[in-house]
Amino acid sequence: MAKKNRAELFTWHNRRLSEKRMQLHRPEGIGGPPCGPASRLVLALVLATAVLAVGCGKTNAAPAIPVPEVEVVSVVQKDVPIFSEWVATLDGYVNAQIQPQVTGYIIRQTYKEGSFVHKGQILFHIDPRPFQAVLEQANAQLAQTQAQLAKTAMDVDRDTPLAKERAIAQSQLDNDVQANRASKAAVKAAEAQVEQAQLNLEFTQVKSLVDGIAGIAQVQIGNLVNPTTVLTAVSQINPIKAYFSISEQEYIHFADKINADAQKEIPSNGPPFELILADGSVYPHKGTGLLANRQVDVSTGSIQIVCSFPNPQNFLRPGQFGRLRAAPEVRRGALLVPQKAVSELQGSYQLAVVGTDNKVSIRAVKVGDHVGPMWIVEGGVKPGEHVVVEGLQKVQNGGTVKIKQPQAKGD
Repeated sequence: MAKKNRAELFTWHNRRLSEKRMQLHRPEGIGGPPCGPASRLVLALVLATAVLAVGCGKTNAAPAIPVPEVEVVSVVQKDVPIFSEWVATLDGYVNAQIQPQVTGYIIRQTYKEGSFVHKGQILFHIDPRPFQAVLEQANAQLAQTQAQLAKTAMDVDRDTPLAKERAIAQSQLDNDVQANRASKAAVKAAEAQVEQAQLNLEFTQVKSLVDGIAGIAQVQIGNLVNPTTVLTAVSQINPIKAYFSISEQEYIHFADKINADAQKEIPSNGPPFELILADGSVYPHKGTGLLANRQVDVSTGSIQIVCSFPNPQNFLRPGQFGRLRAAPEVRRGALLVPQKAVSELQGSYQLAVVGTDNKVSIRAVKVGDHVGPMWIVEGGVKPGEHVVVEGLQKVQNGGTVKIKQPQAKGD
């Protein structure tokens, strides 16, 4: 019906146009007015009206929407380790504060600061002369008591037969025996004094208690020191300890494993630890967990964990910071999808799944831990299903898509 109306309108305009042309070419005085400027204006209006009418009658058909092309990957199912990271502080396996056991003046330092020292190596010398004098005095006192012991022993030996023959009173023999016992006790006390004086003299040579790295000296030659003075510190750093804290919830989750290993001198069932240093490099040796602290810190709600790392080159030093990475658990049969396949909408997560008929199904899923560039999905998809990783903005639920074929390397 619309086509017929358009044809009749076009025919009517053509007829009017022909009449106007005949009037324009008709000689003056024969059937109409001459062809002047007014006639030309009328002709132009008629032509414009005809063109507009024909143009308005046309209808443009809407172009067909192309099928979106997307890239998909398959949902993977496998066992994956779940890694965690913690901030760690390094400290010596043993940190020995070197303090003198006697009071005196430092006269010599016999170690190089920052160097490796051995157990029993002399680090400082304290002036030994006062202690040498005390030792000699103690030896003299010991000799005196030993002489007294010898005299009392002879008195007992002499008076014993006389007392049996009643040549002397029994009380005199009893006094001799008592004096002999007192002399023996005095000798023991004098020997102890000599031993103490000898120890004090030896203590003037301040020695390292462990093998390790000796720190900077806290005193100088000529300083008066006493048993409360810290001279330096020696740290055993091979192996070296790393301290970090986990939350109370994490501890509850792994408590059985932590407490089982705590009874062993060298735990063997724990996960290996990687140490990431401050420059981002990974320390080449793996660490092992040692123990958990006895209590949860009430101010932070965390519990301190200790692990150790081999340090054969003394590369690691106490006080360093780093990040520890370990996989304390393995998720069995986890479903993995690339992180870029997951879209977030108002706190919920979705996947666009492409079926065998190339139709899209938008599914809400629950996501778990990150595993590198992958994300663990807890339900909502099945192993082997295809999810969209490129072109998510083009797809609609129930829509059809075209799967892009992966390009070969070198294209």
